[in-house]
Amino acid sequence: MSTILTLTRGDITEQAVDAVVNAANSALLGGGGVDGAIHRGGGPEILAECRALRASRYGRGLPTGQAVATTAGRLPARWVIHTVGPVHSTSEDRSELLASCYAQSLQTAAELGARTIAFPAISTGVYRWPIADAARTAVATVRAAIATTPDAFDEIRFVVFDDPAHAAYQAALAEE
Repeated sequence: MSTILTLTRGDITEQAVDAVVNAANSALLGGGGVDGAIHRGGGPEILAECRALRASRYGRGLPTGQAVATTAGRLPARWVIHTVGPVHSTSEDRSELLASCYAQSLQTAAELGARTIAFPAISTGVYRWPIADAARTAVATVRAAIATTPDAFDEIRFVVFDDPAHAAYQAALAEE
């Protein structure tokens, strides 16, 4: 069975999947946007596990482009995979870090045994990554990952919040 890529406009905290990816900040302690919504929706269990991660392996925070998992608390998912996207820069190419967010999140999901994963549009909020470029990077990275492990996942879902993001991901998914 091959992995199905899907696109939906909605709230990532309402996705009934094995793992929801959080566009986290390096502190892992909640914030705005997707990060804040996931922490609010998931409840104190997520924050408690994030604090434990900070106290052990990630004392200086989770590095950009890496991923780590916690419980999903009260979300309709089993796990939250936290990844820190790069801040967009016009003077420095950080696209490898953005791609790494997707690749590392999928690697973490595979290690957990997650078969269904929901991704937000990482770095496109306060980190100002242009949505069309972010969508192309996300889709290309996910396609490359599933090409090497075609049976690892059942569904990878891109969950976007607004019409411009939906259009950008639709265009990226339509590309070969």
